Amino acid sequence: MLAEDPSVAEQGITVVRRERGLVLYGEVESQHRREEILRRVTERFPHTPVTSDIGVIRTQAPTQVEELP
Repeated sequence: MLAEDPSVAEQGITVVRRERGLVLYGEVESQHRREEILRRVTERFPHTPVTSDIGVIRTQAPTQVEELP
């Protein structure tokens, strides 16, 4: 569902069915994208509890120089 929807097109999310609901794992590029994925999954499965373990990765260039000792 998440990979085939052109407005989401997310292939990096794993959905696991547990006793008490669904758990989503993976990483996305923004908080907005994570919220949109959660919204779509909860709409699709309205009576199933959904837990998110989706992290947000930084997609911008670093703003500071990393200095190594």
